[in-house]
Amino acid sequence: MSDGGMVIYTGIGARETPESFLGIAEKLGKHMAQKGCVLRSGGADGASTAFEKGCDSVMGKKTIFLPWRGFNGNTSSFFAIPDEAYMIMKDFNIAWETLSDSGKKLQARYALTILGQELREPSTCVLCYTRSGRQKGGTGRALKIALKHGVPIFDMGLYEEDPDIMRIRLIEFLESLSLSTDGLDI
Repeated sequence: MSDGGMVIYTGIGARETPESFLGIAEKLGKHMAQKGCVLRSGGADGASTAFEKGCDSVMGKKTIFLPWRGFNGNTSSFFAIPDEAYMIMKDFNIAWETLSDSGKKLQARYALTILGQELREPSTCVLCYTRSGRQKGGTGRALKIALKHGVPIFDMGLYEEDPDIMRIRLIEFLESLSLSTDGLDI
């Protein structure tokens, strides 16, 4: 938590996030921006884009880390990936050496979404969606970095079967981090 005392959070998730959870991610992105929080994400389809769309709807602050300029039509200027990000991700992917250069770039940006541009400032928390809370794929790798750095995670996918419980748990999670839930409508 820095950037002048502002809360920085990571909003990410599966490309195949169900529509109902995309709507929740968008509302969360809007809510967090309205509360002055800064979004970190990676410009991918699905939940990441939904968080960004919500943030943008109220002209919130964000840092979107792309694997290359123009990824997914995103205009973010954060597309230079430091060597250290590759080194971090290498530890979380046993098949690292088999990846193409673009595959390595896609994965290395996960370290940035959790730890920031200098890889020294972990997010306050991660809000995400993974199918059934299984934390697989790219989002799963980002979450492993978060866990290693003690960043609290709220995975909406854990509550797919009961969205009402998810809302209650989400409010409890945010409040446990002293983040305002006033006006949160999901």
